[in-house]
Amino acid sequence: MLFSELGLGPDVLRAIEDKGYTQPTPIQEQAIPWVLQGRDVLGCAQTGTGKTAGFTLPMISLLASGRARARMPRSLILEPTRELAAQVADSFEMYGKYHKLSMALLIGGETFSEQVKKLDRGVDVLIATPGRLIDLFERGNIMLNDIKVFVIDEADRMLDMGFIPDIERIVSKLPKTRQTLFFSATMPPEIRRLADAFLTTPQEVTVAPPASPAETVTQAMALVQDMDKRKALRHLLRTEDVKNAFIFCNRKRDIAVLQKSLERHGFNAGALHGDMVQSKRTETLDLFKKGEISLLVCSDVAARGIDVQGLSHVFNFDVPLTPDDYVHRIGRTGRAGKQGRAFMLATPDDTKLVGAITRLIKREIPMIAIDGLETAEFGDEDARPRRGGRGGSRSRSEGRPEARSRDERPNREERPAREERAVRDERAPREERPLREERPERPERQPRESLAAAEARRNGEPRRDRDRDRRRRRDDDDDDVSVIGFGDHMPAFMLRSARPRPAAETVAESAEQSQEG
Repeated sequence: MLFSELGLGPDVLRAIEDKGYTQPTPIQEQAIPWVLQGRDVLGCAQTGTGKTAGFTLPMISLLASGRARARMPRSLILEPTRELAAQVADSFEMYGKYHKLSMALLIGGETFSEQVKKLDRGVDVLIATPGRLIDLFERGNIMLNDIKVFVIDEADRMLDMGFIPDIERIVSKLPKTRQTLFFSATMPPEIRRLADAFLTTPQEVTVAPPASPAETVTQAMALVQDMDKRKALRHLLRTEDVKNAFIFCNRKRDIAVLQKSLERHGFNAGALHGDMVQSKRTETLDLFKKGEISLLVCSDVAARGIDVQGLSHVFNFDVPLTPDDYVHRIGRTGRAGKQGRAFMLATPDDTKLVGAITRLIKREIPMIAIDGLETAEFGDEDARPRRGGRGGSRSRSEGRPEARSRDERPNREERPAREERAVRDERAPREERPLREERPERPERQPRESLAAAEARRNGEPRRDRDRDRRRRRDDDDDDVSVIGFGDHMPAFMLRSARPRPAAETVAESAEQSQEG
């Protein structure tokens, strides 16, 4: 089937021809006709199969007629990361260059003023991350009651990043009558429940088994000691025909360490993770796409949706903590039908993680040996990293008493006998404890000696302490006269008569005082 047979508009087909595309991918072939008919779509396909174009192309055709009003966008696309949002914005600019559709990109790390200016002019397509969209909504800069098409992209990644409560809040602000497109690379039960809540009689489109890697990616795994992982990575980088590569780490703090290590050994490497400012993230990714950086040490922020044309290799320096992330990581290579290679460095401590990955993809990952390094084995306790070695860490079970197996635990039949023994022991007379010995009484505390008294004692003068001074002052104040009330110190005003004076006398006295004055 050709793109011209899907029902897209002539201007969209013209933009597709400019890119050199003629045949749609399976997800595009099945999803685009349903979107053009206005149906809700639940799309599930492995990464790198063109899901972005599966909803951007029909949206451009649907929004070609109509006009947006200020602060009221006509369509909304939610993305989990800034890089994915920026990539979808590039797709709209590329395929909508023959249309007059306006677009706004709302992501964190950029100033609000420019984004608010675009919203005030009115936008047809709004691409945003959930956090920034809620911020602008709470500021009163955007209204969502005119949304015609709503897209949730990479829904499983939204779930992993904890955005589901924000998405539910955003959906509550949308009009009830709308078209909802729900796309995800995997379909866990939680995503299925969300799809049932957000979509209305959706048309489900699934072109590949969930969480399956592309057949164009050649996979391999090396099992080495943890302290030998950097050496193994350098060996692979030198022996493989690496044009450019993503190197994934689980922790952000390990990214800078590995980048500096690669640079010391002569490799051209950059770093990308979520704690970097947006300007630096964008600059680093642009340099990588231009070829000025050949190796990009990154976190899972680069594992979803980032499309780098011709990415030759992916290296998992750390085994991903969740098996779905493995599929997304290696999906950065082998895209658009091209061949790619993916390597993973595992240690004996990664036995469970590797097992979860193989169960998910339903195949074993081929093992390779690294020249000059001893190949370890899964489950071999002697192959664990030595305590104190570089990168080594103590196992959680080390130093703890060994847990008893289920068979070693007492069964229920033994419990009554044990309880009977406890009751019998409780009825037995307790041994009488010896009485507590009485402590000797403390001697009466002597008053502290003042500095003046100590100085006088050293000089041979009679001791004068504070108690003696206080006693002397008390004796001096005592007398034989008992005082009742104020005594001889009665104020004069209290001896005056309380009889009110006549008003005439008061006036005469005031006149005399005025004449004297």
